[in-house]
Amino acid sequence: SLARRVASTDVTVFINGPTGSGKEVLANYLHENSNRKEEPFVAVNCAAIPENMLEAILFGHEKGAFTGASNANKGIFRAADKGTLLLDEISEMPLSLQAKLVRVLATSNRDMAYEVNQSRFREDLYYRLNVFPLQTRNLSSRKDDILPISIKILDKHNNESKTMPYITSDARELLSSHNWPGNVRELENTLQRALVLCKDNIIDGKSIMIDKSLSNITENSSVDSFADQLAFAKVT
Repeated sequence: SLARRVASTDVTVFINGPTGSGKEVLANYLHENSNRKEEPFVAVNCAAIPENMLEAILFGHEKGAFTGASNANKGIFRAADKGTLLLDEISEMPLSLQAKLVRVLATSNRDMAYEVNQSRFREDLYYRLNVFPLQTRNLSSRKDDILPISIKILDKHNNESKTMPYITSDARELLSSHNWPGNVRELENTLQRALVLCKDNIIDGKSIMIDKSLSNITENSSVDSFADQLAFAKVT
């Protein structure tokens, strides 16, 4: 509701939340519900680009400006002109570049007040970005969302069949009871496996193979391999 209201304005939005909880999905929602929706939506992951290339990618460069620059590039900011620019995981951006930013959508999975306090993020940029904060939550704290999101994921990946797979009651129970430390990304991985394993277009408990590697490892346990932690979940 808040995202829909702010989408109609040009207010800078800062989206904070755990990894895999839907920050980029929310950014797309903002763009699609804004008066910029017919213009480009450009997303750049600040953590995935080497520091020495990030400035050139953001602001553009001339041919020959650095080794490998065989062509001029107008940069992501100009590519997103009149549209929406998302700086994903902006907390990974070097301090030297933070001072050069303009109005954007930005996301982070870190505690930004703590990052500012530790001098890893510019205080002035934090206040420029944090005009309208939006917070995403862990999937475990919104259990009622799990099945609707599952249906959306299955529809997304069920390209080969026109019929939506049926999720049995035991499969629904497994999906609803797991704490999903990897949030929606983990849920999507699990459902993609289910589409491979299910028979007759029916996803039952035996089709739900949950990765226990993060939720079940204790200090005294040993893990021989990733495969050892993948098990067919059973109804308890």
